[in-house]
Amino acid sequence: MLIDTHSHLFLEEFVEDLPEVIERARQAGVTSVFMPNIDRTTIEPMLTVCDAYPNYCYPMIGLHPTSVGESYEEELAVVRQYLDTNPHRFIAIGEIGIDLYWDKTFLNEQLIAFERQIEWALEFQLPIVIHTRDAFDSVCQVLEPYKGTSLTGVFHSFTGTEEEAARLLEFDGFVLGVNGVVTFKKSTLPQALKSVPLQRIVLETDSPYLTPAPNRGKRNESARVSDTLNKVAEIYELPRGQVSAITSENALRIFKIPQ
Repeated sequence: MLIDTHSHLFLEEFVEDLPEVIERARQAGVTSVFMPNIDRTTIEPMLTVCDAYPNYCYPMIGLHPTSVGESYEEELAVVRQYLDTNPHRFIAIGEIGIDLYWDKTFLNEQLIAFERQIEWALEFQLPIVIHTRDAFDSVCQVLEPYKGTSLTGVFHSFTGTEEEAARLLEFDGFVLGVNGVVTFKKSTLPQALKSVPLQRIVLETDSPYLTPAPNRGKRNESARVSDTLNKVAEIYELPRGQVSAITSENALRIFKIPQ
């Protein structure tokens, strides 16, 4: 097993050659691809891809923090409608969270959207996939009251320190999403991961972004999760197959997908 737990193969970057992208993923040993939503404009493209590749591509539903703006209530209403109509269609609520990298204008709205979608995750018994950028403390503060609840999920694209990893691992039922950043020459992530049990990690690409070495600068795709796997196996000094099996089992457990 080898699971890409975070990939946006439904975006326009893949319109021209999606069948080839899927085939390369299969050839690389990828057994499943999990797809986080962005906003209401991406739901139908995402579901179309998942319908075309059933039991291979799995959809999530949620509102990305960078899509939170003046009309965020309308966006959230669309997410809620999909949940009410067919909650079993989705494996998680995501990606959701807080992003203050580009703009802090809608911080309050981002907080409201984040908390509301967390409540929906508990209501529908779905895990969450958390996006955080320049907002580590804010995300932790929002999550703090949910310690001890049934809330589970993934801290997507973890790139932090050993101390930040330790803080996130205090949230039982959560794992860290590791992607191509771990392969970057100046990344400090390899050192940080040495304090993280492999049972608390899942692998991801964030395609078409964050392409791992040795292909940085090119479009990322799910097949390249194999490059991230190689680096993680090197960090943990374990056989590639063992790391693939453990991280994939972690993903299946969090996303409640039967083997």
